Amino acid sequence: MIVLLPPSETKRPGGDGPPLDLADLSFRSLTALRAELVDDLVTLAADPAASRAALGISAKQDDEIERNATLRTSPTMAAIDRYTGVLYDALDVDSLKPAAAARARARLVVCSALFGLLRADDPIPAYRLSAGSKLPSRPGSTSEERARKRPGASTPRPGLAVRWRPLLEPALAALAADELVVDLRSGAYAGLGKVPGAVTVDVLSQAPNGQRSVVSHFNKAHKGRLAQVLATSRADPDDAAKVAGIARRAGMRVERDGDHLTLVLLP
Repeated sequence: MIVLLPPSETKRPGGDGPPLDLADLSFRSLTALRAELVDDLVTLAADPAASRAALGISAKQDDEIERNATLRTSPTMAAIDRYTGVLYDALDVDSLKPAAAARARARLVVCSALFGLLRADDPIPAYRLSAGSKLPSRPGSTSEERARKRPGASTPRPGLAVRWRPLLEPALAALAADELVVDLRSGAYAGLGKVPGAVTVDVLSQAPNGQRSVVSHFNKAHKGRLAQVLATSRADPDDAAKVAGIARRAGMRVERDGDHLTLVLLP
């Protein structure tokens, strides 16, 4: 089983690994686009105003631009340790005993806007790029030349989903051909590439009167807890019913509709 996670906007700084070497990362078929995107971000970082617009950040977050400027030279750490935030706090890999941690690191895969797919132990630097970021064209491109003819115009490059999908979908299909994939990605990251036959999950809150609503803030926390339960399980499920069974044995209320699971939170 593979548990497919979204990344997080927040990243742990620093690291004690050597600078980024794309050849060291898993899923080698993604290397060419990874290199293009690293080049895009390093070049973009020279223009703080353009970086803020492309990345959707404010001047108070200019340290994120500096992270992108030093992508090739800053230290790395394992992806599962680099990502922080609500989901990763709930996943809490550092708290696991050695055998459970080893199972989790083997099963966890992160879908990243910059790197595509990452295994838990792939070494990466801190960076800023989201699935919804709009990167501008590189100088000298055809679209850039068109933009120069319209003063003040800014022409974005194709969206990240358009760039990633032709590479990610074959990689995800190959992954799913060997193991069951439980897809816990959010919508924007799921849009980077579909996974055939994946088990998908959403989280709903049920009020005392039985009315249900989508969980917003705590959605990530509950998916993080589910990810921990699945990634550390001694069982190796091969269908959605068995995934649901693992979650239920951990005390979660789960409903199944084919390959889709709903995690129901009661008051």
